Amino acid sequence: MASSGDEGRVVVDLRSAAESAAVAGDEEAHATPVHEIESLCMRCGENGTTRLLLTLIPHFREVVLMSFSCPHCGERNNEVQFAGQLQPKGCCYRLEVPSGQREILNRQVVKSDSATIKIPELDFEIPPVAQRGKCSTVEGIIMRAADELQALQDERKKVDPQKAEAIDQFLLKLRSLGSGEAAFTFILDDPAGNSFIENPHAPSSDPLLSVRFYERTREQQAALGFLAEPEQPGEAVVPASAAGSNSGGLQSEPHGSVGALAGRRAIAQGNPDEVAAALCRYAAPEEVEVLPCRCGCGAECETRFFATKIPYFREVIVMATTCDICGYRNSELKPGGEIPAKGKKITLRVQNVKDLTRDVIKSDSASVQVPELELELASGTLGGMVTTVEGLIVKTCEALERIHGFQLGDSTLEWKKKKWEDFKDRLSKLLNLQEPWTLILDDGLAASFVAPATDKLEDDKQLTIEEYQRSWEQNEELGLNDMDTSSADQAYDTTNT
Repeated sequence: MASSGDEGRVVVDLRSAAESAAVAGDEEAHATPVHEIESLCMRCGENGTTRLLLTLIPHFREVVLMSFSCPHCGERNNEVQFAGQLQPKGCCYRLEVPSGQREILNRQVVKSDSATIKIPELDFEIPPVAQRGKCSTVEGIIMRAADELQALQDERKKVDPQKAEAIDQFLLKLRSLGSGEAAFTFILDDPAGNSFIENPHAPSSDPLLSVRFYERTREQQAALGFLAEPEQPGEAVVPASAAGSNSGGLQSEPHGSVGALAGRRAIAQGNPDEVAAALCRYAAPEEVEVLPCRCGCGAECETRFFATKIPYFREVIVMATTCDICGYRNSELKPGGEIPAKGKKITLRVQNVKDLTRDVIKSDSASVQVPELELELASGTLGGMVTTVEGLIVKTCEALERIHGFQLGDSTLEWKKKKWEDFKDRLSKLLNLQEPWTLILDDGLAASFVAPATDKLEDDKQLTIEEYQRSWEQNEELGLNDMDTSSADQAYDTTNT
């Protein structure tokens, strides 16, 4: 169903939308108009027709479906382009495909025009310019790549027989992966964050599928059309590949400096009014500082910030940026002070309406668990946010529906639909407090917060806060294992003496 903000726009299923764009006779059957453009056929040189359809994939994003057909030579081509906004972070999906399991090969894949696909076992890569805007399956992506490599083999055999023979051997291996004869890893890396691999177990986690979100590099920002910030003197340049599947989104070398970035990364982002209203309940700003900066549109703007202390939490810095030229508004909540020595696990037993209205600060490094829903989200899934307990759960479920929209289409199997319906029913019962439930925030950087219901934290029996020693893997991910602070410690000791 369309939201209130989408009134007047027809929301259609992806399959029916594609058929509408491909067949001119279907135009009258859909309220969404199909635009026709005469365009050159690259196969025969005659003029063909390109049909464009703007549609909204339910629970996913806006897309433009394009279908080209040439009546002279019969050439046909289909493409999907994203019409909505770029996501705040890039995404990297990693799917482990065991041998002999055809159902894994049938998982749906959305590859945007900025995404790269890699198969490490074959040292094979499909660049963004190939199969642009593709909506297919794992098998379809692989077989399409094999067909495109096969297309020019006759010419290669005449010019370079040895190279053609090597490609033939490679095609045998590639097609064997597409038919499920061998196990392999399918990596989908998209700096725009608009690509997707189906998770049939959603909203539960999939042991074969992992997703990681990362900050884009300047090179990737520029390639996507953003205004890239100029490099600072002495700053290391990070190649675009370092932000994707190879490095997990950690952007700088040496690795130890990642810890400094992680500690200063924004805890949450959101609407300036929402963040200010939530934080000013604890402490009003004594002084607001103003810094000149440059908006993404290129215009000069201002960033206002102030520091405040949240009881039972830590010192934070609230930053708000507004642009009078393009209307851009954004706010960030950044941590103050040092990186905590221990991680923090917050457990809240939700039993009444007041518990649903408790303030929550969820950082980008925090994972979310609701055992009663069998719901578990890894760190980085939703980014950081300032909200309430109810708002956190609702936004989590909205994000799941948006990301896993393939589970809710007309062509979805009944058991998959029923699974989502059961999940929504259980969620509704929890939010209506028909039964008590548990919210768990686990943050390795101790940058998350749930407001206590009493003046003294120890008097709140429903809220439990546990500090724990971070594991080696957590410190490695945060870049703390290799952080060298000896120079800073020496300078600090010299200053004090």
